[in-house]
Amino acid sequence: MGWLPDGTGGVLIMEVVAVIDFETTGLSPAQGDRATEIAAVIVEDGQVVDRYQSLMNAGVRVPAYIEALTGITNAMIRSAPPAGEVMREVSDFIGEIPIVAHNAAFDAKFWDAELARIQRARRQDFVCSLLLSRRLFPLAPSHKLGALVEYAHLPVAGRYHRALADAEMAASLLLRLEEELRLRHQVHEVSVELLRRIQRAPKGQLQKLLARTVGT
Repeated sequence: MGWLPDGTGGVLIMEVVAVIDFETTGLSPAQGDRATEIAAVIVEDGQVVDRYQSLMNAGVRVPAYIEALTGITNAMIRSAPPAGEVMREVSDFIGEIPIVAHNAAFDAKFWDAELARIQRARRQDFVCSLLLSRRLFPLAPSHKLGALVEYAHLPVAGRYHRALADAEMAASLLLRLEEELRLRHQVHEVSVELLRRIQRAPKGQLQKLLARTVGT
């Protein structure tokens, strides 16, 4: 656990988490799409304390529109380390720490598919900062990462659609969401399990869920 003063005489409890982001050749590993880059940042005590980033060569071609979107070229991928080597490294880097991603359904599919290729399996559930933002920032004009960075006045860490910059910005967003729970909802103990319950909560049920949490 990490401990962060909340400014009101209490403390906010925050578990260590790993925030990850993939860049890929497309939307679905089931359709043959593969990862081209991954980054993971470790968040503890309200700040990033460690980072991992690597391009990865899965032996597939990067479509032109993906090159334009991400800036990751086929030449860059050809000189990158093999995808299996990268996945072993990042899997070891994260270990059993809870994982967070923005639009986690996407990243979880690629995490599971790439791990399966090296005969490994995921050891933890994902927390989704996109789903959390829908509950905690209901007035945001969009819940895409870039729109939320602007809405919450968060720092732009680099080019969007590059794994490390997106992971850093998703980490900043996660901390801002935890701050929203602390300041607006008076939740002093923010656990990964609470975040998972919030992201699963039906629309309109957040206050009831948090009332039970604060009351315990």
